Amino acid sequence: MARVELECVREAERARVLLEALRLRLLELAVEPCSATELARRLGLPRQRVNYHVRELARAGLLRPAGRRRKRNMFEQRYVAAARAFLLSPELLGPVGADWRRVPDEASPEYLLALSAQLQSDVIRVWRHAQAEKKEVTTLSLKSQFRFETQRQQEAFVRALSDAVASVVSRYTSPNLTSEGGPAPGRPYRLVLGCYPYAPLAARP
Repeated sequence: MARVELECVREAERARVLLEALRLRLLELAVEPCSATELARRLGLPRQRVNYHVRELARAGLLRPAGRRRKRNMFEQRYVAAARAFLLSPELLGPVGADWRRVPDEASPEYLLALSAQLQSDVIRVWRHAQAEKKEVTTLSLKSQFRFETQRQQEAFVRALSDAVASVVSRYTSPNLTSEGGPAPGRPYRLVLGCYPYAPLAARP
């Protein structure tokens, strides 16, 4: 099975296996096929300890077999990470997960975070379904970085962007619901735009 760029973890047991510091490090090192012995050598840890965690990751499908290599009179099983990166699905939290409908302040960080959690859940769900059906999913992503020098500049930007988005939506899309409140014809889409201040991440040592 070919390795993918991103794998979404939706099952609580797989998340439990994943969320352990040493196992995260093993997945990071296993970008290329390697054995438990090689991993132990690179980490300076006992082979038995590393081998236990490798087996747990493999059992959860987070590491995949990548062939065997002969070493003297023995064969070593090699593994590779199932994906180059992993994402925990917001659905793992179930009923205590973030829900934008329960956040009254639409300008708050809590609202944007809850909305982004729904975005992730929606995309993961449709992506999984498309994979099962062997179909492709087309999405649209817009990303930009800029600065506001004054509060007035920021407020003018928000008004102009809101007006522009509303105009484009009304001109190029169909209503989501019929006049009776039922689903209208066509495939449903969601558009989420977020604008937030950020602090650059410190470089990793």
